[in-house]
Amino acid sequence: MSLQISAIPSSSAQDASQFAVRRSANFHPGIWGDYFLKYASDSSSMSSHAIAEDRIERLKGEVSNMLKDATAKPSQKLNLIDQIQRLGIAYHFEIEIDQQLEQIQRSYSGFHCGDNNDLHTVALLFRLLRQHGYTISSAIFNKFKDNKGNFSESLIADVQGLLSLFEACHLRSHGDDILDNAIGFTVTHLKSTDKGKPNPNLGKQVRRALNQPIHKGMPRLEARHYIPLYQENPLHNEVMLSLAKLDFNILQGQHQKELGNLTRWWKDLEVERKLPFARDRLVEMYLWMSGVYFEPEYETARVILTKVGILVSIIDDIYDVHGTLEELELFTEAIERWDVNAKDGLPEYMQACYKIVLDLYDEIGYEMTRNGRSYRLFYAKEAMKNQVRAYFAEAKWFHQNHVPMMEEYMPIALASSALEVLPVTSFLEMGDIVTKDVFDWLLYSNPKMAKAVKVVGRLMDDIAGHKFEQERGHGATSVECFMKQYGVTDEVAKEELRKQVADAWKDINEGLRRPAIVPRPILTRILNFARAMHVVYKDEIDLYTHAETTLKMYVTSLYVDPLPM
Repeated sequence: MSLQISAIPSSSAQDASQFAVRRSANFHPGIWGDYFLKYASDSSSMSSHAIAEDRIERLKGEVSNMLKDATAKPSQKLNLIDQIQRLGIAYHFEIEIDQQLEQIQRSYSGFHCGDNNDLHTVALLFRLLRQHGYTISSAIFNKFKDNKGNFSESLIADVQGLLSLFEACHLRSHGDDILDNAIGFTVTHLKSTDKGKPNPNLGKQVRRALNQPIHKGMPRLEARHYIPLYQENPLHNEVMLSLAKLDFNILQGQHQKELGNLTRWWKDLEVERKLPFARDRLVEMYLWMSGVYFEPEYETARVILTKVGILVSIIDDIYDVHGTLEELELFTEAIERWDVNAKDGLPEYMQACYKIVLDLYDEIGYEMTRNGRSYRLFYAKEAMKNQVRAYFAEAKWFHQNHVPMMEEYMPIALASSALEVLPVTSFLEMGDIVTKDVFDWLLYSNPKMAKAVKVVGRLMDDIAGHKFEQERGHGATSVECFMKQYGVTDEVAKEELRKQVADAWKDINEGLRRPAIVPRPILTRILNFARAMHVVYKDEIDLYTHAETTLKMYVTSLYVDPLPM
């Protein structure tokens, strides 16, 4: 941890001293600067874009016909749906895919004999049906066990089957003991597949899966990785490949334009000058929030979510790094009041942040009123107030040198995870499918699936960042709390927390089941928040804070380099 002596404006009465000892996290500077600004007003490719859109419509028609082919076997349809999803084009065919899966689900017990005994097909059936909320029992895998209750040794040579079973395991829920066992079995044998020299394409898929399972990946990153692999497959379908590439590049152009406009907004805020201690991660935040929805119709929603996300990041740095306890109490009270006059007692840097808060939510309120949904602003503000209350509770723990018990820590830590304020914000511009009941469900009923997403995000964040945060002077994370409460090492604590993350994923998967209390697109957004948290923290590194390597590569692949046609 490093300390800085910083002046607090004497014109404010909130601190008797003109100077305060402040912590500094020494965050690395922003990476992208003005890079995307050039896209803010770029209209040079409008004609070529229109031509590409026409071609996309023709290709979509051909793929739609493939999905509706009545002569195709169930196994062929399952593989087709899987490829469409992994290529990132499933959002064009949601109705057709749902119709096909519903039909398959009704008749899966009558699978053709060959399909029924093929591990790849059975595992794919299980994964796709579970992903889309259809009921299917994990007992379907019992046929692949020997008379001792172990998975048959004959499966070891079936690399494609093992890979599909591994991917299916990530859709397991509570009670799926056979899949708990299958995880260890598949990982052990997939790690040794190189010794058996599988075909290079399959080997790449295995290595990718072991690092990033499909179900826990961000859809755009998954598509960007899979499209070149699909092209390498000599059996690939040229129509689907062309559609995937065209669609990716057109979406990339839209996302670049959004990033350009966001960059201009960010520069106008002068955050680097007014709040120099805060992380400059606008582009990284956009990538993170695009994991929630990348589709073109969510442009306004994505931009608002990114703005609120980066604002939460700034406020996090104020509470975690820069503010004194007295200042943080004043800022918390100002957020509770939500009144422009409340800024008068704040130090200058907090006034700058408070102005961003009020201006941004005024902008959101204007959009909500314009669309006849003004009631939604109340929920957005309430979620932000809850976020700041939790930050302040954690700040008090730090200043009191208090390491709470896990039972005291978790409710506050889940509230501070930002996985309430961000999901609430993500619903604001999702159209009429979101009702007042949906906001009440999320904000006040503490639904099991939404709580599980908070657990995934909070514990993975804690595991990834606890050493860095302790070095810079940060309140206790769940790792320290668990170590103190149970008298164990940090490795033992982290292993137990990993188990809690795995259990939370089971709750998330159960939340996907039909029938659901809320519309399916709402559940997808909540699932996608968990996926985004997994990607950012899965290697037990905070990729958002330390954005120079892996996250920079992700940004480049999604928003800089187009796919070669």
